Amino acid sequence: MSEFVQTHVSGHTGVITLNRPAALNSLSLEMVRTMSATLRRWRDDAAIRTVFVHSASEKAYCAGGDIRFFHQKGIASATGGGALIEDFFTEEYALNYLIHHYPKPYVALMDGVVMGGGMGIAQAGPQARLRIVTERTKMAMPEVGIGLFPDVGGGHFLSRAPGKLGWYLGVSGAIIGAADALYANLADVFVPSSELPALHALTVKAEGDCR
Repeated sequence: MSEFVQTHVSGHTGVITLNRPAALNSLSLEMVRTMSATLRRWRDDAAIRTVFVHSASEKAYCAGGDIRFFHQKGIASATGGGALIEDFFTEEYALNYLIHHYPKPYVALMDGVVMGGGMGIAQAGPQARLRIVTERTKMAMPEVGIGLFPDVGGGHFLSRAPGKLGWYLGVSGAIIGAADALYANLADVFVPSSELPALHALTVKAEGDCR
């Protein structure tokens, strides 16, 4: 567990809580490493049957990578900061791969902003996933606005959208809500935010020791 990623076990469910509200849960290198280590540990723990990932804030599930980190390390690249940027993308993509091929059910509660890298930690493998949206969901791949391709597996999950919708989302970076996310095959279930306390009561409340 780190400052911005909290983990505990509730029954047979491993719970990951993103808790960096001031940055809309933008992923730092430390957060990526904490999530990766936790998921690998739970993957090999027979007592953990499901993983549930959510945010401590209703404003955002995860707004993507930490742009301030990229900016600061880019300026410092002459003194080795560039290596940390390379580490971030290498380890973030490894985390996305781990999630996509995760052998246990992986549930992502995409309440609030879910963009860029946030999509990467939500769009798990199609055989073992549940992607939940609410009326507060705001989903997009905004990195295309600065000339980057839709990364974090975007080429895969956007290509599964009906018609040419994935192309449109991948080129425009347009923001969509819950209904469009469901239509685009980027979400599985809609849950009104008013019902989230009941959902959390089932999946988040700690029962027993933490791991």
